[in-house]
Amino acid sequence: MSIQKLNQENFQAVIQDSLTLVDFYADWCGPCRMVAPIVEEIAEECPHVVVGKVNVDQSPELAVALGVVSIPTLIVFKDGKEINRMVGYRPKSAIMEALGQ
Repeated sequence: MSIQKLNQENFQAVIQDSLTLVDFYADWCGPCRMVAPIVEEIAEECPHVVVGKVNVDQSPELAVALGVVSIPTLIVFKDGKEINRMVGYRPKSAIMEALGQ
């Protein structure tokens, strides 16, 4: 499944009825660039998981509303509710574990 670009307008609709991994990132962030290929692999390998990305420079209000103060931050939502949060670089195994995989 492809990665969805998320913003203030579509965020709630995307996370509402699914298991969702959301990557809060910025283009200039080194650790964000390190975790990006892992997030892409998960999107390809786990079609039952919706994967989205939020560029904090383009959607700062969304990051603030969710309490994202450091990037990368990966948040797992299930049916619209946050069930796990990881701040900083994490290996694929840790992200998969957070997803219950």
